[in-house]
Amino acid sequence: MFDIAGPLRSWCAERREFALATVVAVSGSAPRGPGASLAVDAGGTALGSLSGGCVESAVHELCLDAIASGRGGVHRFGYSDDDAFAVGLTCGGVLDVLVTPVRGQDPVRPVLGSVLDAAAGGGRAALARVVSGPPGQLGRALAVHADGSWEGGLSGGAALDRA
Repeated sequence: MFDIAGPLRSWCAERREFALATVVAVSGSAPRGPGASLAVDAGGTALGSLSGGCVESAVHELCLDAIASGRGGVHRFGYSDDDAFAVGLTCGGVLDVLVTPVRGQDPVRPVLGSVLDAAAGGGRAALARVVSGPPGQLGRALAVHADGSWEGGLSGGAALDRA
């Protein structure tokens, strides 16, 4: 996500509505690995790339849907390497992509903004996100800073967040 951190930080500060799509798992060949991100705002403007073009169009639509509905999820995209090249795609393998809406008062907004602020200032922070579980928890985020402080939550209770 570092390749889009600057503009994405601006989107957070502007309180722009967007959806963030992040590769959370890869199997087989893929041009980009876990952490690769694509952000799409409500007007359709996109930042970043997940796969060098193999799935961007489909994920762009999923992001717009997530902004409109307020619901994200994990989506799987993939072909075997042989099938991918047979139809002219440059990437094969399987990508699992987490799409998270970041609208108005969504709880992920301040957490994401905090991690992006830390990165911009040369600080260190870790971002944990829920990628499996009940739909209401998907995409929830927890930021852990170098000093041990944390913000946000994974919706599993304070003990889980502290751990």
